[in-house]
Amino acid sequence: MHILVLGGAGMVGRKFIERLARDGGLGGKPVTRVTAQDVVPASPPPAAPFDFEAVVSDLSVEGAAETLIATRPELIVHLAAIVSGEAEADFDKGYRINLDGTRYLFEAIRRIEGYTPRLVFTSSVAVFGAPFHDKIEDEFFTTPLTSYGTQKAIGELLLCDYSRRGFFDGVGIRLPTICVRPGKPNKAASGFFSNIIREPLNGEEAVLPVSDQVRHWHASPRSAVGFLVHAATMDTTKIGPRRALTMPGYSCTVAEQIETLRKVAGENVVKRIKRVPDPVIDGIVAGWPRNFDPQRALALGFKAESNFEEIIRVHIEDELHGTFVK
Repeated sequence: MHILVLGGAGMVGRKFIERLARDGGLGGKPVTRVTAQDVVPASPPPAAPFDFEAVVSDLSVEGAAETLIATRPELIVHLAAIVSGEAEADFDKGYRINLDGTRYLFEAIRRIEGYTPRLVFTSSVAVFGAPFHDKIEDEFFTTPLTSYGTQKAIGELLLCDYSRRGFFDGVGIRLPTICVRPGKPNKAASGFFSNIIREPLNGEEAVLPVSDQVRHWHASPRSAVGFLVHAATMDTTKIGPRRALTMPGYSCTVAEQIETLRKVAGENVVKRIKRVPDPVIDGIVAGWPRNFDPQRALALGFKAESNFEEIIRVHIEDELHGTFVK
């Protein structure tokens, strides 16, 4: 099986490829080749039992998608995007990368006669906009209040239409905010959700730019990889025409995040969080959904953590080798 991972140098892409290397296969089929595309070189996973190729390209450049799918990979995982804060700050770049790049890919696949790969498209809960219900059910309208959310919502519509027409077998997964993200802070408006856990556990100060009462929907990187694996291997005849699914997660406030960190790591770690209000970030986050009732995804077998303590402990286990700075 040949798998193409778009955005393969990013955190979720890297972890997905590492999972493939550990498992050696996907859905009962051996993985023989993985192509990881990104705007920077992706690193090969350790001890990979398959051929690995890193391709540096820009999916939003015409012709790039055609080159990537020329060998007809059986599975395409589309993670390539710029994040929410950057898409809001740079309107043109957001639409070029997040929308044009996606449509170029879909069109390139459509033009190959007899080629119908499984395509997993990563969307976001940012496709929903206020006013919200207490829990957003599967029938809630997609009315995004950010450019990033709009770009992802358009991508979902295209995914459903191209799947309906039989050009590919698409599954769209609306990711919760992935927390705790390893590495350095990025330009995502949601980055502080991870920062206020990750940096204190590393013995560093973290900035909290919003109120303690901000509530949000979370899942760990481990769960995100699990979503991709399940979307890549599931029986799509059970999905129906609505190919975009809200993934499971856990809803909690910033205050609850901090209290859970206190429970797991102690008061000294929590003291490293500094409150510095940022009205721009606060305004973006105010338009995001807070809680979900993802019955379709749960019924189809997707799984995530059931509390925030699990999310913190996944980070300590997977990224900190079981220890942290007290």
